[in-house]
Amino acid sequence: MNRLLAAAAYAALIASPATAQLRLPHLFSDHAVLQRDRPIHIWGWARAGSSIAVALHGQHAATVADRLGRWEIWLKPEAAGGPYLLHVDGEKAERSVSIRDVMLGDVWFASGQSNMEFPLKGFDGAPLKDSAVEIAAATNPRVRLLHVEHRSSTVPLRDVDAAWTTTTPATAAGFSAIGYFFAREIAARERVTIGVIDSTWGGTPADSWVSAEAFATNPALTPAFDARARFQQEQADADLALVAESREDAAIRASGGTPPARQWHPPEEAYRPSSLYNGMVAPFTGYGIKGVIWYQGETNSNVARAPYYADLFQGLITDWRHDFAQGPFPFLYAQISSFDSPAEEWGLVRDAQRRALALVGTAMAVTTDVGDAHNVHPGDKQTVAHRLALAARNIAYAENVAYAGPLFRQATVEAGGIRIWFDHAGGLTSRGAPVSGFEIADADRRFVPATARIDGDTVVVSGPVERPRFVRYAWSNVVPVNLYNAAGLPMSTFTSEERIQGHMAYP
Repeated sequence: MNRLLAAAAYAALIASPATAQLRLPHLFSDHAVLQRDRPIHIWGWARAGSSIAVALHGQHAATVADRLGRWEIWLKPEAAGGPYLLHVDGEKAERSVSIRDVMLGDVWFASGQSNMEFPLKGFDGAPLKDSAVEIAAATNPRVRLLHVEHRSSTVPLRDVDAAWTTTTPATAAGFSAIGYFFAREIAARERVTIGVIDSTWGGTPADSWVSAEAFATNPALTPAFDARARFQQEQADADLALVAESREDAAIRASGGTPPARQWHPPEEAYRPSSLYNGMVAPFTGYGIKGVIWYQGETNSNVARAPYYADLFQGLITDWRHDFAQGPFPFLYAQISSFDSPAEEWGLVRDAQRRALALVGTAMAVTTDVGDAHNVHPGDKQTVAHRLALAARNIAYAENVAYAGPLFRQATVEAGGIRIWFDHAGGLTSRGAPVSGFEIADADRRFVPATARIDGDTVVVSGPVERPRFVRYAWSNVVPVNLYNAAGLPMSTFTSEERIQGHMAYP
């Protein structure tokens, strides 16, 4: 189907201007959560030139559909409350729409790849900690869920077939575990309805979640197209490989054997730059949100992608904030964990994520101490969600609560070694374990293991280098030991280098 035919099909889906009936995006459904304390944006489609009237909790507003049949209305901010009826009236020839059980609360957009997608029922071979107990207890009237199906698109979509649900064991079982646990904790503390939009797709690179406009306006993101070219070459014979592997596995089973583990073949449509932004983010950019929770980066640990992740991830955050047009809303994310993947650059990606904290309104949950060296999907999603909730309480809800582990501030050269200074390092401890995981290098950047000791809220490292200049911590893919602050939050991977792999580091 060429682009013109695709456009025609989509236009037919939302009804042609000549015969259009009044329609709202699917996300305006029964049980919807609208963002409190911000102007309320309601929009949809109708017959071109027709009058539209909207009513919500005593507010009334009217408008006229434009020549393409599009209309939008803004209502004044409302405090938390509900349930309310959202009623939209068209002209006589058009039907009215009533959305019931609408709550005013906080809306969080949960996105990323498989560790955010990871549901309460777990994945095959990757169970959630206490899964059966968590699902059985999942009835929660203060939490509303909206799950987005996988959707890749070459153009930004205006609607997706998704609807809000209340939270029950049945609706929660297949929903993002982190998203649900995060909402549960925030709802209990804020005593308002929390809505979570689960827009995730496992095994996908951040490149797919950034808009085409961001790629066109930010030259630092162009390496993504080199990675895309490499990926296309690798996938050229993917269909043939799948057929061959299926044939070979069938023969092995027929002879009583067990087929070997096969290399994963990622879905090509989910690896196109901007494809998931178009299909799974763009439809929501007009919707009021409190903020974003994000967990992604494992796929970008590939050696072709990791070197530009610092630029890409910060570009993604800036891109989303621009397109949602709601200011620098809280963007809270989980740093990728600890995993035995020798051919990939997990340390480099973790450090790139740390550097994104240079952007205002961001916070990071370190997860290396709850990872699983042998499973890319560790089962303890409760701890990750709790750390994201701590960040939300501080960043989004202005609560004076510790939310970050020790973060690298600077390194100063002293006689025989380097002293490292941190933020959020009060009560720095190794919990009785030897202080390890530090490496030191001189100007050649050839890092070697270092001896380290805690000195107050600093760490002093030394090693077999003549003129120590750089230091780094927890750079290996698997992080066996962690340092913590008094709040029990772990230290992030870092390097003191200003340049990494030819890319400027951010302060």
